[in-house]
Amino acid sequence: MNQSSYLESLFSLAGKVAVVIGGTGELCGAMAEGLAGAGAEVVIVGRNADKATARVDRIAAAGGKAWFHSAEATSKAETQALLDAVLARSGRVDVVVNGAGINSATPFFDIGEEEFLRILDVNVKGVFLGCQVFGKYLVDRGQGGSIINVGSMSGIVPLSRVITYSASKGAVHNLSLNLAREWAPHRVRVNVLVPGFFPAEQNRKILSPDRVASIMGHTPAKRFGEARELIGATLLLASDAAGSFITGEELIVDGGFHAMTI
Repeated sequence: MNQSSYLESLFSLAGKVAVVIGGTGELCGAMAEGLAGAGAEVVIVGRNADKATARVDRIAAAGGKAWFHSAEATSKAETQALLDAVLARSGRVDVVVNGAGINSATPFFDIGEEEFLRILDVNVKGVFLGCQVFGKYLVDRGQGGSIINVGSMSGIVPLSRVITYSASKGAVHNLSLNLAREWAPHRVRVNVLVPGFFPAEQNRKILSPDRVASIMGHTPAKRFGEARELIGATLLLASDAAGSFITGEELIVDGGFHAMTI
């Protein structure tokens, strides 16, 4: 076996269908490109058709296959309609990425109930519904599958200025591990991909110069991550070959942030 065929046997997603909820965002968009590059047909899910079209065009230009479906992650009806649409058009689902999310830097005493509930709605309920709808399909199908929930460093260690976000991501981590336990007998793997600090739409507004300095002082790699650096971890967790015994894992991609103390 040559090197190319060996790597393909481990990481190829040819013939698979991957649904990336939140794929119109920067990080999940890069993950979608990686899944398509490994051979999967990718369904990009979000609400911004312009961003989705640009990502679909990038995937097509690279020789991959992708299409867009508009859906609200916090609606069970729309999530079910998404599954139905994917099965009608693509015939199957093998990989699901739950990556829709919002953030806020409101000081704790100023957080209103509406803001608090909105963040929980998107970050927790959205993942809950994605897992419930697609997880039931995967369990009932009986052929295994991979669910990748996008967590956060703040779901492992509390981070300042993002209290509601941290609480919501902590819930995502806990839910994922519970489902990994429940669905392991069905060969449905549930893992958490944990990005460290990657500049993206939802956190740029809180990356003030003093916060950037604080982050760099706590990151051994001394830089932010680039979206493409999530692709390798994504393919590992998505692959039934390379990742066949990986479930309930919180896979951290953070340049060493979590390993830093003093």
